[in-house]
Amino acid sequence: MSSPHMRRAQPAPPPSSRLAAFFGVFRYSRRALALVWQTSRPLTIGLAVCTLIAGVLPAVAAWIGQLIVDSVVDAMAYHRETGEALSFESAWPVLRYVLAEAGVIAAIAMAQRGLSAQQSLLRALLGQKVNVMILEKAGTLSLTQFEDSEFYDKLTRARREASIRPLGLVNKTFGLAQNGISLVSFGVLLVQFSPWALLILVIGALPVFLSEAKFSGDAFRLFRWRSPQTRMQMYLETVLAREDSIKEVKLFGLEPLLLDRYRKIFDTLYGEDRRLTIRRESWGFGLGLLGTLAFYGAYAWVVVETVGGQLTLGEMTMYLMVFKQGQAALSASLTSISGMYEDNLYLSNLYEYLEQPVAPQAGTLTEGVLPGDGIRFEAVGFTYPGADRPALSGISLHLPPGASLALVGANGSGKTTLIKLLTRLYEPGEGRILLDGSDLREWDVGALRQRIGVIFQDFVRYQLKVGENLGAGDVAAFEDETRWQEAARRGLADDFIADMPGGYHTQLGRWFKGGQELSGGQWQKIALSRAYMRESADILVLDEPTAAMDAAAEAAVFADFREHSRDKMTILISHRFSTVRAADQILVIDGGEILEQGDHASLMAANGRYARLFRLQAKGYE
Repeated sequence: MSSPHMRRAQPAPPPSSRLAAFFGVFRYSRRALALVWQTSRPLTIGLAVCTLIAGVLPAVAAWIGQLIVDSVVDAMAYHRETGEALSFESAWPVLRYVLAEAGVIAAIAMAQRGLSAQQSLLRALLGQKVNVMILEKAGTLSLTQFEDSEFYDKLTRARREASIRPLGLVNKTFGLAQNGISLVSFGVLLVQFSPWALLILVIGALPVFLSEAKFSGDAFRLFRWRSPQTRMQMYLETVLAREDSIKEVKLFGLEPLLLDRYRKIFDTLYGEDRRLTIRRESWGFGLGLLGTLAFYGAYAWVVVETVGGQLTLGEMTMYLMVFKQGQAALSASLTSISGMYEDNLYLSNLYEYLEQPVAPQAGTLTEGVLPGDGIRFEAVGFTYPGADRPALSGISLHLPPGASLALVGANGSGKTTLIKLLTRLYEPGEGRILLDGSDLREWDVGALRQRIGVIFQDFVRYQLKVGENLGAGDVAAFEDETRWQEAARRGLADDFIADMPGGYHTQLGRWFKGGQELSGGQWQKIALSRAYMRESADILVLDEPTAAMDAAAEAAVFADFREHSRDKMTILISHRFSTVRAADQILVIDGGEILEQGDHASLMAANGRYARLFRLQAKGYE
């Protein structure tokens, strides 16, 4: 027996609801047209003018064709009856129509060329505009959103298709307008023959349209469903073709394994595309035959009427041409509507991404209510979205100006997360963080980050010039060579920069011609120098700043660091206790919680986790 609590099967939506859903998708058409208008008003107006010309003139050409044929028939009959020789005067009535048709055909060709040229220019401008919109939106999103796999699927879908869809939608809209104008002008001519001819025209084209609309929706749903697989393909391409991963791939012999996975993903995606394509084209061919039968039925009808003397030879020629062109215009119109439906579906990806909610940056403070109070964490907790346990819990500390703080703990204990909270890359889920007595959420983000100089363990290796790699630390001094040199001196990078062929103007990395690759230690000195570019910073954060340096370089870095940071708040993350021991305050973090807290002497006296790890590391140097 079925339970009364079992979910009942949902009835299929009525046809009216399905129709409303179909036309509801077209809500993005207006936005796409507005986007093209904003991109280039002259080109948009030019498209409209050329569309009007290309829409009206085919019917004019068909009408002139009728006049040419009937004039030829009349002229032939006249010469047979009178026996007069052919002369320019007798041929002129026909020739003037030929010249008129030639002018019309030339105007149609000019309009088509104009459409093609303007569409090409708009494609470049609009593609750039949409890509800039995508990148500008990326700049407003939080780090948490970038770490969300579902969000990355949205970003992938938006970047893959949506940059070309707005112009495609606009082109189809103008194409629809052009064919609509042609249909109206053809209809004026056809209705003189019979209103039933218009009905045959519509019946012949409608089945193909319904088929295309159905399969366009299927293709879009397939596209959305397989975004993760597509992203995995892109990732595998990157791993197999990037200089920073290929050495390990080769060393471990991963090429066959990763390439086999890449092929399997392609085979899966291709199989789905193949099935959809076969179904789509099979139905399209079968239903297209109906249109062909309708055309030849009308063809036979016009021929019979002509044989019976109801139509002249010119009228027969015109009606056959109009019916054929009208059928092509109607079919193109319905295909445009189907294509617009598909483009609207894909544009939903773009606007779904662009309308991604952004946390409001409400802070406006540029200085705290208690200047000189420093940094305070008050019972701060944070849990990553989707995680079962908190990354940080109950973190409380005070770091006054001129003091130094060292964070010690195993990988994954929460040290870097704490730094990301301090820099407002994340917002705490519990408690609050204060700077000079004011909650970080009340600070203007730009003003806050100007006070922080930071080097992360996973710093970026920009494929730019040496000086630009340094200048990235302070965009206000991005091209200031004097500042580059001072920062490089403090970061111990000036010696090897001086030996490079272009000095501070040497291209780094292997992505571009003439680029120079650096060792891990040299890259780390570049990143450290980048942190020193921010002269206004009174909070210095170094996350494993010397992990790739030799002992002598490390000693020099920290000697300079101590000399220049006496009036600053400094936070150091390191696994080397020789550098940690000099900090005024040391936090031992485990599982996101503070396990021990104090200076080196007090922690050694407590004989806890810190003392045990310190002695273990010191023993390794004996």
